[in-house]
Amino acid sequence: MIYFVGNILYGIYIDSYINTPDPITYWVTEQTSDLQNAFGGESSIKVNEGIKSISMRYKGDGVVNVFEGCNGVNVMIVFVAFLVAYGGSVKRMVWFLPLGLFVIHLFNLFRIFLLYVAAQHKSQYFYYIHKYFFTAALYVVVIGLWILWVAKLSTKQSQQVEE
Repeated sequence: MIYFVGNILYGIYIDSYINTPDPITYWVTEQTSDLQNAFGGESSIKVNEGIKSISMRYKGDGVVNVFEGCNGVNVMIVFVAFLVAYGGSVKRMVWFLPLGLFVIHLFNLFRIFLLYVAAQHKSQYFYYIHKYFFTAALYVVVIGLWILWVAKLSTKQSQQVEE
């Protein structure tokens, strides 16, 4: 239920931005550009007029375009839906849920950061790195969080101990 409601609400949110990227995508792109610059890169961002994307640029030239699907929100919805559906200790979920969302967000920033680097230096492999490697890597992170939740944090024994 959380998955469906989350996706419907997120879809309404995204659809409310007709020809411009949504604020979450802008925020994620801005943070990734700041991360690039903190590591000695030279990155800037520019909203693509009439398109729902933001260009990450190097010396004024576009390197990658960040779209709504790149902001990590859909993955976060899946993560939250699984945790709530699986259940467990509310006390543990109160701290694990935000921690998991933070980990997913950090990994997503790192993913876009490396995609920017790949686009600059190995552009012929960009599609495969983006489509296959980083999609798989992001889901490995989420599955790892789920395994941690199921195996260590939400067991029946730990629920009985806390209650």
